[in-house]
Amino acid sequence: MKIAIFTDTFLPKIDGVAISIHQFTNILANKGHEFVICAPKYKDENKDFELHPNIKVIRFKNAPLPSYPDVKIVLPSRKKIKEAITKFGAEMIHLHTPGLLGQYALWTSKYYKIPLIGTYHTLISEQEMYISLYRLLNIDKLMDYFILGKKIKKNLEKLEKKTTSPIKKALLWKYNNIFYEACDVIISPTELIRQELINKGVKRTIEVISNGIDFSMFSGTPKEITNHPPRLLHVGRIAYEKNCDVLLKAFFEIKKELPKAKLEIYGDGPALKSLKEEAKSLGIFDSVIFHGFVSRSELPKIYPLYDIFLTASTMETQGLVVLEAMSCGLPCVGVNSFALPELIQNDVNGYTVEPGDYQTIAKKTIEILTNKEKYKKFSENSIQIAKTHDVYECANKLENLYKRILEKNNN
Repeated sequence: MKIAIFTDTFLPKIDGVAISIHQFTNILANKGHEFVICAPKYKDENKDFELHPNIKVIRFKNAPLPSYPDVKIVLPSRKKIKEAITKFGAEMIHLHTPGLLGQYALWTSKYYKIPLIGTYHTLISEQEMYISLYRLLNIDKLMDYFILGKKIKKNLEKLEKKTTSPIKKALLWKYNNIFYEACDVIISPTELIRQELINKGVKRTIEVISNGIDFSMFSGTPKEITNHPPRLLHVGRIAYEKNCDVLLKAFFEIKKELPKAKLEIYGDGPALKSLKEEAKSLGIFDSVIFHGFVSRSELPKIYPLYDIFLTASTMETQGLVVLEAMSCGLPCVGVNSFALPELIQNDVNGYTVEPGDYQTIAKKTIEILTNKEKYKKFSENSIQIAKTHDVYECANKLENLYKRILEKNNN
């Protein structure tokens, strides 16, 4: 099979979408299938990462979104799209993002009359902050030049969230449904997200295929609590919608019971500066270590060094870093939002609490770290849950779906 992938994010940028595409295309290319990946052009695109010879990448010029430079506004190119479809001989298009390259995929599918599959990686309804006038005009940066800038910024953010968020969410869901219903089939990484899409009115067939995890990279044995000061971990993109400030508030409460505990955060992103400021204002900066960006190849060695994984994100369609932490034997505490409860199961391998409830995050974290029997059980269960997401089995499911769609199209 020859598949054209359209995505607004890909390597060398590291995120869940890029990793998923990289894993699946390499596995299926080893089975003889061919791929062309249409993706944004990056300054460091020559950075080392392995692609199978059956995979070609076509890069598109782009400009950064002012409110979130990591997001690329991709410029159209009929010449490159034609190269990806007619010259390559694509039999099917698989889109992975609802941005401009995703839009080009919709147009291309209709124009060339070839099947279209869409994977739902991103809850765009939770991204409304990045289309706010406040951030698009970089008002937050402008406020840094004023003495009362920090206070003004907080008030502007509260005002905008209070007055416009419900309207923007509704409009984004409307766009979401129109966009994905143009696909022949939609792939959801989890059953909970599949149900969410159905509840929001999506009428297309939705298949559940986990993004999967490569156990040749991420695997561990059950852990036990030791006597060393607890080491708490968060890994991921440091973006506003990930709510890392909630983790800092929770950690402030945790230190009252476990004063020697350390919280270590790996990742970079637009919210990192404000997160450091928050840690200073809470008086916990000396106990929070911001490691910044680390390469994916380092992560398998990092996870086993810690005792528990924490996340306050409310917008996960699966949660790849949670899955990685679980496969290395870490109990987890997260929030009861979208797909996370499918991985973090209450009183099985951790706990989920209501979004923003930092006090209960703290309480449940302390409960796990101070109960040796519970900790060991949760560690064992994390590994067992993670094992149901083997990436090679998930790739087989994707391959079978491709085959079914092509057979239906050819009949």
